[in-house]
Amino acid sequence: MTERITAADYRKEQAASQRADKGRVRGTKAVVVQGIKFHSQREANRFGELRHLERAGIIEDLRLQVPFELHGRDGPILTPTGRVMIYKADFVYFDKRINAEVVEDSKGHPTETFIMKKAILAAQGVEVVET
Repeated sequence: MTERITAADYRKEQAASQRADKGRVRGTKAVVVQGIKFHSQREANRFGELRHLERAGIIEDLRLQVPFELHGRDGPILTPTGRVMIYKADFVYFDKRINAEVVEDSKGHPTETFIMKKAILAAQGVEVVET
């Protein structure tokens, strides 16, 4: 015999299961390394590599989760709530080998949102390097 439920109960169950299934992109899990929380193991590994480069004197001024405001032709791009849209770079550092600041993002699978924000930043003159 089949159990019957109301349409309202069905919608509640669907909404609850969607919230439960919604996690990080492509199943990544947060990781804590040296007391710092990273969104993925890939990002944590890259942080370790960059710390070694910083200790070796190859790069300097390593910063994490650096915000960049997104601006279009007519001014700042606003979110639906009216705030200026932000892109947070995983890492920003100065690379002495190329004598330039590097904006870097650790991505296994670029999302549509990331691709859009990367294009906007490119128009602003900021190149984002994917690792």
